[in-house]
Amino acid sequence: MKTKSKALSPVTEAILEMADDMHRIGIMDDADYGKITMRHLGKTPAVQAKPMKPEDVRTLRRKARMSQAVFARHLNVTTGYVSQLERGTKRPTGAALALLNVIRRKGIDAIL
Repeated sequence: MKTKSKALSPVTEAILEMADDMHRIGIMDDADYGKITMRHLGKTPAVQAKPMKPEDVRTLRRKARMSQAVFARHLNVTTGYVSQLERGTKRPTGAALALLNVIRRKGIDAIL
């Protein structure tokens, strides 16, 4: 049942074995079984952050009514990086892209 390279603790193995047995005999439904195995085995659906265009980054910053320096501070990046994103010389990746997508979906208040 192990799918990760990281070894599972004995308690986790016992929980998964019990959940497997309960699912097999019909005590536990598919949805609950899926939640348990996803939580313990790390089989979470991958959420892909949507790429952002330079004008999208600029629009988010302006909508938040922030300077590049303040916006950069909240994203934990440099002012120069925000400037490069807005000019299109760089494309956001990693944590910066994830935060920009959160801001796009929920607004700047979600990260403040």
